[in-house]
Amino acid sequence: MTIAVGDRIPDIKVMTFGPDGPTHVQTGAVLGSGTVVLFGVPGAFTPTCSDFHLPSYVIRHDELQAKGVDLVACISVNDPFVMGAWGEDQHVGDLVLLLADGNGEFTREIGLEMDGSGFGLGTRSQRYAMVIEDGVVTRLNVEPGAGLSVSAADAILEEL
Repeated sequence: MTIAVGDRIPDIKVMTFGPDGPTHVQTGAVLGSGTVVLFGVPGAFTPTCSDFHLPSYVIRHDELQAKGVDLVACISVNDPFVMGAWGEDQHVGDLVLLLADGNGEFTREIGLEMDGSGFGLGTRSQRYAMVIEDGVVTRLNVEPGAGLSVSAADAILEEL
C-alpha cells in the first residue's frame, strides 16, 4: 500500500554520510519534526536526478526555507558512500540531507518502489516529493512517468 496524505512516515533505519563516514539515523527522528520536504530519486548520479531533480532543491533551498520548510531531504536506494560522493559532486553541502536507503526498506514501507531491472538498476525508488509536517504527510506528488513535472522544487514551492 502506498503512503498517503494523512499517514505518518515510517520509522526506518537509513544512513547518512558525514565527516566520520556512514551513520545510521532513524527516519522518524530526522523527518519527524517541523516541516520537511522529502524527495525520492531512482538513483544518485543518474541523468535526471543529477542534472535536474537534486539541483532544483539546492537552487531553491532559500525559497523553500522562506516558505517555512525546516529541512529538505533526498532519499535513494543507494549506499551511503554513493550518496556521500553524489553530495560532494553536486555541491550540496548542508542544503539537502542525503539519505541512503541501501536495502530499500523505507522505499518498500511507503510503497514507492519500482522495478528498474530492465535498466540494470534492480529495485529502486519511484520519483516523488512529499511534504511532511511533524511526521505526517501533508502533500504527496508521485511522478506519473519518466518526466519531472510534479516532484521538482518548483512544483513543491507552488504548493506551499
